[in-house]
Amino acid sequence: MSAIMNVLVVDDEPLARRRAVRQLQRLQWVGAVEEAGTVQQALARLADFDAQIVLLDIQMPGGSGFDLVARLPAPAPAIVFVTAFDDQACRAFDANAVDYVTKPIDPVRLHLALERARQAVLSHGRQERITELEEVVASLRSAAAHRSAGSSDLWVKSGPNYLRIPCSSITHIQAERDYARIHAEGRDYLHNESLSELERSLPAGEFLRIHRSTLVRLGAISHVAVGRYASLSVVFPGGTSAKVGRTYAADVRARLAPPAP
Repeated sequence: MSAIMNVLVVDDEPLARRRAVRQLQRLQWVGAVEEAGTVQQALARLADFDAQIVLLDIQMPGGSGFDLVARLPAPAPAIVFVTAFDDQACRAFDANAVDYVTKPIDPVRLHLALERARQAVLSHGRQERITELEEVVASLRSAAAHRSAGSSDLWVKSGPNYLRIPCSSITHIQAERDYARIHAEGRDYLHNESLSELERSLPAGEFLRIHRSTLVRLGAISHVAVGRYASLSVVFPGGTSAKVGRTYAADVRARLAPPAP
């Protein structure tokens, strides 16, 4: 059971790919690792790269992980899905043989999922893996059809524990290097996802990007303040504020600021 296996990491977020590659490099049975940021790039890599396992993000612009599965070349690699889906979708995964990890990715859970994928490659035939993939995609599409856009809660690691933060309690979220700092109810939490990754999992229409490093919840804004040279800031109850980037000012004015008299 010491076979070396190649892995393709497919995720549109470069930071997420780097984190996954670092985890893969810790596994002795992992051989070559390559990356792709889109479905088209992944198909091109798979044409030349013999990957036995694909670590596949589901939600990507320009084509989802489902689209890649439907076009996988034979023999099909084992798939470990990466998802921000809720428990309903996770139960759909649990009913099938392929595995999944949820964002933010826990290294221990990722290693377990990869080991299951490795065992599937060693023990399952090509047609059996194709059938399993068809079943899990059908289940996930069904779960996704009943899922509202964006989750109403975030789970954030705090020490050894995980805290549930209702999205309705968040005022704003700021990028902090490779992480995101979530401000909610007078406290802040460092979250193990990039701002762009996190943005895609938030309820659609409830959050607005006001700066390349800042997201705000629309319902948390008290007012928009105009400063020198027509610069803008959004102000939250209690006086905390966040600056609006110049490239985002027009969108903020259109969404929040009242029309000039």
